[in-house]
Amino acid sequence: MSAPVPVAVLGAGHMGRYHVQKYAALPGARLVAIIDPQLERAKALAEPLGVRYAAEYTPQLGDIAAASVAVPTARHLEAARPLIERGIAVLIEKPLAPTVAEAEEIVALARRHRTLVQVGHTERFNPAVRAIDRLGIRPKFIETHRISPFTFRSADIGVVFDMMIHDLDILLHLVRDEVARVDAVGVNVLGPHEDIANARVTFRRGAVANLTASRLALKTERKLRVFSETAYVSLDYQKKVGIAITRDQNLDVLKLARERNLEDLSQMAGLDFGQLIHVEPLQIEDQDPLGTELATFIDCVRTGTPPPVSAEDGLAAVRLASQIVEALSAHRWDGDAGQRVGLQADIFGTRRT
Repeated sequence: MSAPVPVAVLGAGHMGRYHVQKYAALPGARLVAIIDPQLERAKALAEPLGVRYAAEYTPQLGDIAAASVAVPTARHLEAARPLIERGIAVLIEKPLAPTVAEAEEIVALARRHRTLVQVGHTERFNPAVRAIDRLGIRPKFIETHRISPFTFRSADIGVVFDMMIHDLDILLHLVRDEVARVDAVGVNVLGPHEDIANARVTFRRGAVANLTASRLALKTERKLRVFSETAYVSLDYQKKVGIAITRDQNLDVLKLARERNLEDLSQMAGLDFGQLIHVEPLQIEDQDPLGTELATFIDCVRTGTPPPVSAEDGLAAVRLASQIVEALSAHRWDGDAGQRVGLQADIFGTRRT
């Protein structure tokens, strides 16, 4: 059996704490150090586990083969650079970077130093998403809703980079095509960044996506709907339940219509539609997405396998998020003749000065 991979966690905040907990319980990893500029915060996490702590990464911390970067997004490049340059594999929390330019720099660093970089788009490891992956459908329309109460943890960024970024990664993963057009509208209520946003993304080969994100809701809801020529899928991330309706398993409906020589489907109005179609509950394993993500990262470090969510994937999500933010910033609330543009108008129709 291979020796556990020595790993460090950079960032002892909200997400860093989760990473520390998961690594401490992961058989394939050996937690070596916790690093945070607020040394007391790092110390509070490290001492009960008997591991080292520091305000910044230095080679004196010892042998480290992998690290989670769970610092604020604005510091991702700064924190990841010395690790990547030393060949230390890194898992960088989502989003990869606050700007396209910094995301591109991280990708370039990883390539130059041939260092493994995985991006923490945890929803890729959600059992619901893995269930839709197994169906192998080619989406033509995707609709997502991701809403929750405000947590006050990410007030430095808007809801697109804070929450919608999860769905952008899933969208790009499922569609696998170039973005042709982006339209978006957003509203800022609590600060300078958008708190509610809706985006419509059109792809080169015709797929369309409608994405909604809000951090001003009174409840949490995370849903995904996908349809293609061959299937319709509905997923609830939160409840980990879903259904699939596939054409190949519903050919009896079409056959029945043909056999009756029906020219108008309204002639089947007396039939119970629910009894005619085949609805298949998706088999969704009860797994911990973050635990699975970190275990996969450690396995990639040990085996040299490319990560399932690469730095290039993270860059693609940041690029699309930036396009959406640009589109909502250019939205004209009153049409071409109006003066209210982007986030100047709030939900009450007034202007911000």
